[in-house]
Amino acid sequence: MATLRSLKIKTSTCKRIGKELHSYEKEVETEAAKTAKMKENGADPYDLKQQENVLAESRMMIPDCRKRLESSLVDLKATLAELEELNQKEGQEIEDARTTISEVEKLFPTSSTSESEGL
Repeated sequence: MATLRSLKIKTSTCKRIGKELHSYEKEVETEAAKTAKMKENGADPYDLKQQENVLAESRMMIPDCRKRLESSLVDLKATLAELEELNQKEGQEIEDARTTISEVEKLFPTSSTSESEGL
């Protein structure tokens, strides 16, 4: 059974994973620029290889983070829908959840259409 507490937890989870995704995307940009600069300056091949490994690791984290964010978004929507069925349609937690859902859906413009097609 959904409670406001579980809604608040799931909302916080979505926010946290969203920040994490943004952080990884920013890190990839930074590391890519650093790698390009090292290539321009003719850095030692070993150092360049290590930097490319760092960049590859950062890039690998983004798809995983997106999957976790999509999963937590589905959980959040389900919990919100369950609470709305129980006639709990107002309150700070409900508004926070709705705001978070709209913010996260902006990151996944195609996921909302594919979800509705699957239903």
